[in-house]
Amino acid sequence: MSTTPEAAAPLRVAAASPSFCEHPVLCDELRAHFPEATFNTSLKRLEGASLVDFLRGHDVAIVALEHVTEEVVAQLPELRIVSKMGTGVDMIDARALASRGIRFGWKAGANALSIAELVIAYSLVALRGMGSSNLALRSGGDTSRRMGRLLTGRVVGLHGCGHIAQAVVRLLAPFGCTILAHDIVDRSDFYAQHGIESVGFDELLARSEVLSIHVPLTDSTHGLYDAPVLDRLRPDCVLINTARGEIVREAALAERLKDGRIAAACADVFESEPAFDSPLIALPNFFGTPHIGGSAAEARLAMGRIAIAGITDNFIPVPGVHPFGPQATS
Repeated sequence: MSTTPEAAAPLRVAAASPSFCEHPVLCDELRAHFPEATFNTSLKRLEGASLVDFLRGHDVAIVALEHVTEEVVAQLPELRIVSKMGTGVDMIDARALASRGIRFGWKAGANALSIAELVIAYSLVALRGMGSSNLALRSGGDTSRRMGRLLTGRVVGLHGCGHIAQAVVRLLAPFGCTILAHDIVDRSDFYAQHGIESVGFDELLARSEVLSIHVPLTDSTHGLYDAPVLDRLRPDCVLINTARGEIVREAALAERLKDGRIAAACADVFESEPAFDSPLIALPNFFGTPHIGGSAAEARLAMGRIAIAGITDNFIPVPGVHPFGPQATS
C-alpha cells in the first residue's frame, strides 16, 4: 500500500457517510486535519445524482454504504481519493477508479469483533428459540414446552475465514464447538492453531449445525445460497448471514423455514434494505436486524479513523485483486 504524496494545495474533503457525519469525535478529528471539510449534515444516504452533487468540487470522498459507480465518478473529474468507512467494497467500482487514477483508502478488520459478537448472539437466539419465545410472551401466546439447544458442543461452520470469522472462532473457544471452515484462501496456520477442520463446500453444508456466512459479494457468491444449496443443509441447521444480503435467495430461504426444511435463520443483511418487505421478517424461526453489525460505538470510531487515515494511506485499486477479488473474505 502506498501513500499519496503531499498535495500543493489542501485537499478538499467531503464526508458523505451519515454514520461518519453523526459522530462528533470523527468530525472533530477530520476537521483537525482538514478544517474546510464538508459534511453530509442531512444524515441521509446519498446515491446517484445527490451523491454527485454533494461530492462535486472535492478531491476526497469519505463513503460507507454509498455506491461509487462508473456513472458517479464520470461526473467528478476533480475526485482523486475515495476513502472507505467499513470493509465491504461491493459498492465501489474498482475499474472506474483505476481507469481514472483515483486512489482508494481501505483497511480490513475494524468491525470484525462487532460483527463476530453479533454472530454469537444470533447463534444463541436461534438455538434457544428466543425470537419466537419473545413474540409468544409479548402476544400472550403459548409459552409452554419451548425446547432449545445449547451452542456448547455444536458443529459450527464458517463459510470464509477472514477477520470476522477468525474473531468468531476466538469467541467460540469457551463453547467447545467443533469448527469447520471453507475458504479459497489457505489459512492452514490459523486452522492448526485453533483446531479448525478445513472442509469442502459440500461437507460444510452437510455437517454444520450453525452455518455462518463470511464471504464478500462477488459474481461467484451472488445468489450462491439458492434453493438447491439450501436443500443440502441439515434440517436442524441455523443459517446466519452478516455478509451481504444478495448472497442468499430470501424467497427460497423463507420457503424452507416455513416448512421446516431448515430449523432457523438470522440475518443482518438483506437483498433490499431496509428489509420491511422481506418474506423472512414475519417468520417465527427467523431473527433479523437492520444492518447493525458494525454499529458498536467502538467499531464505528475505529472504522471512521481508518477512513481518515485512508486520505493519505491509499492505493490504486486493481479489479480482481484483493480487496476487489474472489479471494477476499470479510
